[in-house]
Amino acid sequence: MLLQTFRPKKKFEPGTMRYSLHKHAQASLNSGINLREVVKLPPGEDLTDWIAVHVVDFFNRINLIYGTITEYCTEETCPRMSGGPKFEYLWADGSKYKKPTPLPAPRYITLLMEWIEAQINNEDIFPAKTGKAPFLLSFALLWLFLHGLRISAVRVLLSGREKSVNFVPVCKKILTRLFRVFVHVYIHHFDRLVAIGAEAHVNTCYKHFYFFVNEFELVSRKEFEPLTELTRKLCDIDKMVRYR
Repeated sequence: MLLQTFRPKKKFEPGTMRYSLHKHAQASLNSGINLREVVKLPPGEDLTDWIAVHVVDFFNRINLIYGTITEYCTEETCPRMSGGPKFEYLWADGSKYKKPTPLPAPRYITLLMEWIEAQINNEDIFPAKTGKAPFLLSFALLWLFLHGLRISAVRVLLSGREKSVNFVPVCKKILTRLFRVFVHVYIHHFDRLVAIGAEAHVNTCYKHFYFFVNEFELVSRKEFEPLTELTRKLCDIDKMVRYR
């Protein structure tokens, strides 16, 4: 199976420390890790850092997922960014698109990924200053190397970051919009995922995403309506305490 990334990702040269960390983290994830437990904030660590780590991780991983179906997601096949006949997502960014605007799915997702990268690189939202990395960020970098951390995002994870009042609201919006990519891919391109053998990988990524945003109440429950049955089956949510 050939996986391609929708946007460039950092690669690691064999024999380097980062390549070793990448392989070690991959082995850890493949060892049957409990995703419900791994998303929980480690004792004594900072929630802001923990959220930042996962925002960057999911940004990279969902890029990878979308990259597997880009040639099948065109303006002709997907003239609207939708999740079935009942759900359509409009694009607005406060600058070029000041009002919610219907767009073809590939255009919506391209603008989304560009917007997310801009938020991550905006020091007013994700401020960073030089400092010694704490345990949490060291662990986070190890985790993120599994899927190839973008160079531009490394700065986000430097320790000693000052808190931004906009940080959590922006992260909620990022994660909500990333979820919509899951919706579109599952509903409109699931056959492609099955054909290339990517179904299990995408399901695992989705479960990780769901458990994380559920744990910290980062995505409104109503957003999950298009994938209600899928989520119920994959995540066994009947056995979970749902957030408000």
